[in-house]
Amino acid sequence: MSDLIIDTKGPVTTITLDRPRRRNALSAELMRDLIDSLRTVPESSRVIVLAANGPAFSAGHDLGEMIDRDPAFYAELFDVCTVLMETIHRVPQPVIARVHGIATAAGCQLVASCDLAVAAEDASFGTPGVKIGLFCSTPMVPISRAVGRKRAMQMLLTGETISAATAAEWGLINQAVPAAELDDAIETLVGRIARFSRTVIGIGKEAFYSQMELDEHRAYDLTKAVMASNARLSDAQEGMSAFLEKRTPEWRR
Repeated sequence: MSDLIIDTKGPVTTITLDRPRRRNALSAELMRDLIDSLRTVPESSRVIVLAANGPAFSAGHDLGEMIDRDPAFYAELFDVCTVLMETIHRVPQPVIARVHGIATAAGCQLVASCDLAVAAEDASFGTPGVKIGLFCSTPMVPISRAVGRKRAMQMLLTGETISAATAAEWGLINQAVPAAELDDAIETLVGRIARFSRTVIGIGKEAFYSQMELDEHRAYDLTKAVMASNARLSDAQEGMSAFLEKRTPEWRR
């Protein structure tokens, strides 16, 4: 995994894209390594931060490996990309994107797929595939779910980038902060999450993505069963008891 740096400190595992000369382009190999890294994050980690080295978060797919390839290559490439985005949703830890520079095409898809995202104010986001004859069809999946149809279509059809402030207003990211404050903002967000039961966080994250595409009735059918099961867990019993007794809960996990 020469293009990734993995660092676990306390409750946080930071996975850093490290292809700065290629603007952290998502080659097939890098995406496979990223999938493996996400799946093998220590159970003790409560939060995963996805960061990047160099001038950009990620410029998207590595176009250099996409010229004159056979159909099987393209099918496999976009399959791996899809598995990566789905893996972000399936790992129990919340995944926070720490964004600077540009996040375009599949790089923007990566940000949209993360559970949370904080960006430097000078970051920008876009889906410029239309400009090179390769419409950003897979990036549109998480982006349209984050920002809505009209805004997603504006990004997809024009290929123009949006600022971090606009991305925050539209819901693509959670927060835009001065570049010098980016690490502090990430640390604050991590702290707000890491103090809770990691078992309960994992249950909630899984339920969130499971209910997103269901109609209201089926979403309630799913989530009421999840809550009934959750309520029986030791951490839930401890949390409710601690609230009633006006003390800090002591989580088992």
